[in-house]
Amino acid sequence: MVGYGIRKPRACGIIGTNWFDGPTIFKFVEKKMIRIFGLLGLLLGGCDGSEQIVTSGAAEPQQIFEWRMVTTWPKNLPGIGTAPQRMADNVRVMSQGRLKIKVYGAGEVVPALEVFEAVSQGTVQMGHGAAYYWKGKVPIAQFFTAVPFGLTAQEMNGWLLHGGGMELWRELYSRYNLFPIAGGNTGVQMAGWFNKEINSLEDLKGLKMRIPGMGGEVFKKAGGTAINVPGGEIFTSMQTGVIDATEWVGPYNDLALGLHQIAKYYYYPGWQEAGPTLEVVINKDSWDSLPEDLQVIVETAALAANMDMLAEYTARNNSALRELVDEHKVELRRLPDDVLAEIKELSEQMIVEMVEKDEDELSKRIYNSWSRYRNDVVAYHEISERAYINARSE
Repeated sequence: MVGYGIRKPRACGIIGTNWFDGPTIFKFVEKKMIRIFGLLGLLLGGCDGSEQIVTSGAAEPQQIFEWRMVTTWPKNLPGIGTAPQRMADNVRVMSQGRLKIKVYGAGEVVPALEVFEAVSQGTVQMGHGAAYYWKGKVPIAQFFTAVPFGLTAQEMNGWLLHGGGMELWRELYSRYNLFPIAGGNTGVQMAGWFNKEINSLEDLKGLKMRIPGMGGEVFKKAGGTAINVPGGEIFTSMQTGVIDATEWVGPYNDLALGLHQIAKYYYYPGWQEAGPTLEVVINKDSWDSLPEDLQVIVETAALAANMDMLAEYTARNNSALRELVDEHKVELRRLPDDVLAEIKELSEQMIVEMVEKDEDELSKRIYNSWSRYRNDVVAYHEISERAYINARSE
């Protein structure tokens, strides 16, 4: 063939191969066809929900991860209790079954208030809770859930996702072998349930109230006793006199928990939790073991849960409050202005005292970042959110 001036082709990196040798060209074409059909299988796989298997020797079996997630919430409680399961379901679908997460309610694997330790130590891979539950171990972590008269849900998302808060949160939690992601928000909560009227700060003195985080510290400074009771134990604790009053979340969850059966007065606004961010915490070793695409899937699913939960509470609180007031005859009350003013003053004192006591350089950076952001966003919301809501109400 060479005598007729036809050159041997040089293609696809095969140099010097006699293309017109039958066995050689057959092997080359066979390899290319296997690759092409393998790629088609990957592109088309799962379109009908079925599992596609690539038979090419070049494809390696993908690792399957099976994780456990423990939560601080009663299993299947609307909103905070169901969000972790929705997240787990989304991770399973997006990963095509490569990452399966089994969700457990409070007490099923570990007690509600031991989630942080269980994930940190690697007893389980994931947890869902609230950073202020760990204030005894990490006081500054409360800023990543809520502090009294702090940030709203919208403002918290701004600080965490675009204001430097998330980077500081991850730096802090890395000390405990944890990787945090924002995993929910209830919006502005209620001030709580009481069996007596609150007309002055004097009425708080001597009360035993379920109120976690820095809100509890402020309540103690006002003369009350703060008790950190898990959600699943609130009803019984009120019934048996362990506590005299309680805050929980808002109408949607409070109705589901039946708190209207054990308390008469329902007070607002929730000065202690204006926009509490809930957290997904992941054992850092487990997180590092995931390939990059699964890490992106987990973070995407958590942030989706973060936004979806806020939407759910915004929609469901309305009808729940109407039911509490209209059907169950709950007495809805606003805390007096002077009580709110005194609580706010106590709150500001408590925050300053806590930060001053904490000599950790990272704690100072967290507070300074939060404080600068809060000042800026409050100023802007005076002419945006507040101005609009006031105008709409006129």
